[in-house]
Amino acid sequence: MKKYFSLVVVCLFIVFVFSNMSYQQQTIIPQLKQWLADEPFYNVLSKIEVPYWGTTISVETRGYHYFVEFLIRKGFHFVGFGMLAVLFYLLYRKFKLNFAVLLSIGTTFIIANLDEYRQTFVPGRTGVFNDVLLDTAGAVTFVFLSKILLVLRDYVRKKNSNSISDAGTKTKFNN
Repeated sequence: MKKYFSLVVVCLFIVFVFSNMSYQQQTIIPQLKQWLADEPFYNVLSKIEVPYWGTTISVETRGYHYFVEFLIRKGFHFVGFGMLAVLFYLLYRKFKLNFAVLLSIGTTFIIANLDEYRQTFVPGRTGVFNDVLLDTAGAVTFVFLSKILLVLRDYVRKKNSNSISDAGTKTKFNN
């Protein structure tokens, strides 16, 4: 339980640190221009348009490197808050709380809201409810995948333990 609690605290600290940084401190555009100078997958990416905060984000509207950065940043929202939700889920399971799935998703939703609200006080940042929805979608996806994996793991363990006990019973009767 200490392990999950510690990981939750570390993840919350990481969210806090990154949310406290301005866009100018976080941007990876210079690195992307260097690493992706040949603009790989340009044809594929140029066909994608993302409605976001009342505008359309695309290669055409933002440029290749800015669009790639946008996708990376939103991907980190989805994955980061998804992983945070899984840690809450595992922690709530250790506490044997009912509705651990819903509690972990709800907790992540609340944290995402607080995080976006706090960003409104950081120069160069905005708090956008679309990001809360993206964070929550990551939470739902990751928690349900974790739940499925845990159910499958328990099923396989139970099946293996039954086959081991059945094998022991057969050998007793065969002697």
